[in-house]
Amino acid sequence: MTRVLGIIGGGQLGMMLTEAAKKMPEHISDVIVLDPTKNCPAAKVGAKQIVADFSDKNAIVELSLQSDIITYEIESGNADVLQSIKNTIPINPDPETLRIIQDKFLQKKFLQENGIPVTNFASVTSVSDIEEKITSFGYPAMLKIRRDAYDGRGNYLIKTKEQIKEAYNKFEGKPIMLEKNVNFQMEISVIAARNTKGEIVTYPPVENIHEESILKITIAPARISKDISQEAERIAQKVMERFHGAGVFGIEMFVTEDDRVLINEIAPRVHNSGHHTLQSSATSQFEQHIRSILGLKLGRTDLLHYTVMGNILGPSNIQGRYLPIEIEQSEGIFLKMYLKDEVKPKRKMGHFNVVDIQDTKDMDVLIKKTEEIRKMIKFQNP
Repeated sequence: MTRVLGIIGGGQLGMMLTEAAKKMPEHISDVIVLDPTKNCPAAKVGAKQIVADFSDKNAIVELSLQSDIITYEIESGNADVLQSIKNTIPINPDPETLRIIQDKFLQKKFLQENGIPVTNFASVTSVSDIEEKITSFGYPAMLKIRRDAYDGRGNYLIKTKEQIKEAYNKFEGKPIMLEKNVNFQMEISVIAARNTKGEIVTYPPVENIHEESILKITIAPARISKDISQEAERIAQKVMERFHGAGVFGIEMFVTEDDRVLINEIAPRVHNSGHHTLQSSATSQFEQHIRSILGLKLGRTDLLHYTVMGNILGPSNIQGRYLPIEIEQSEGIFLKMYLKDEVKPKRKMGHFNVVDIQDTKDMDVLIKKTEEIRKMIKFQNP
């Protein structure tokens, strides 16, 4: 029996989910996305579209009426509305999981209560509250807004007592939390999947390098010891066991200076750091997500090739329409543009994977090639 797949969000992740679904006609007959941007990336690869805000109650209900199963590629969906209709249509991951993860404080609290390692954190409501609680964390400490923040937006690193008022004023009126700053040697992530039957798989940990709080490159596999790799996958397995529902999760972690592994944040969806799987793995994270929510047997997750993924971000000096991006199309280089109509500073416009098809396992060569390609990418107005 084929099903109509409904997706909240039609950006690049929705686009690549749609592409994966189109390759599974025996399971998915059609894709419908809910996205506020007319002719969004997913619509450009064949998805039907409901043009509305991600959290629009009426639009979510309409999506449910046109679909047989609902998932999401962005955390901005209305968890309460999804919770109210989940008895009439399968929704995965579970709306309760979405509700918890949407709030960074609730997310950390849930992880801590379930014995999953995180840094120290606290909810704060005023300048005096921050001044009191930061004494146990020490400087620097991270002030974060609890909802609707990503790619470093909504974070403020408090380095001195004098910065507390400025940090608080920046986020005044929004729920905030304080976290003990983590001295880490590396940021890693694990892409994990759970299907509706409870089967769980994890991809090998990858290493993430950020620039101005936005992912710059992902190195697959991460350059870590076997023990740290196994610990990261063990933690990811535990996360998937504790949260309700099926799907792919992106689990971001820190490797501390003393080789402990702590969770930073979790995304209940396919993830930027999993784009390497399009070429590195037998089963991409996008196919895996669809297999998960349909209750199919999960695909292989081992790395067939070492791979480095480079994000393509909008430069600071150009905005608006742009000419097509071209890069050197040589063996082992795979370009994926996201079909967005306009470029904006720091906007994710595409990515490319550099794949070790010769199986030399020389990561330094792949990283060097990735940096060379990044320098060659130029955006130009028509």
